[in-house]
Amino acid sequence: MYTPRYKEKYQNEVLPALKEQFGFKSVMRVPRITKICLNQGLGKFGIADKKLIDAGVQEMTLIAGQKAVPTKSKKDISNFKLRRGMPIGVRVTLHGDRMYEFLDRLITVSIPRIRDFRGISDKGFDGRGNYTLGIPEQIIFPEIDIDKVLKINGMDITFVTTAQNDKECLALLKEFGLPFKNQK
Repeated sequence: MYTPRYKEKYQNEVLPALKEQFGFKSVMRVPRITKICLNQGLGKFGIADKKLIDAGVQEMTLIAGQKAVPTKSKKDISNFKLRRGMPIGVRVTLHGDRMYEFLDRLITVSIPRIRDFRGISDKGFDGRGNYTLGIPEQIIFPEIDIDKVLKINGMDITFVTTAQNDKECLALLKEFGLPFKNQK
């Protein structure tokens, strides 16, 4: 039976390293990634052109390997000509094997394709052991055909973990191989 490469990496490398680093007595206390959430806000362009929402759903589905859904506005904002229930973005949440497959593709293929890349910021932690990373262009993913892109958009990738604090989450993500900037 097939198991994703990063799932095996977690079991064989990350889990023992973190258990030793933090001195956890139980394997269940070692932090792990529970889900990865991808979110792409299309803003004012999504309101004006419905094709952008459909293209965003299609692109996000290709990137994640799972059907994406449009996000709808929760309230009316007259300055932006926005009504409640209008689609304003696209999101998808990954669990299990698809999550590990996406993590593998993100670290080994997509992040190295970012232009002028000097490492990801360590400022995206929320204090509860979760990390959010902003990607400037969706074209860094090899699944996206650059000739068919209507508009270049960024996206947010949130790693939801069982870590109790930011220090544990940072150690977990570093063990997986996310290239953080060198701290001074």
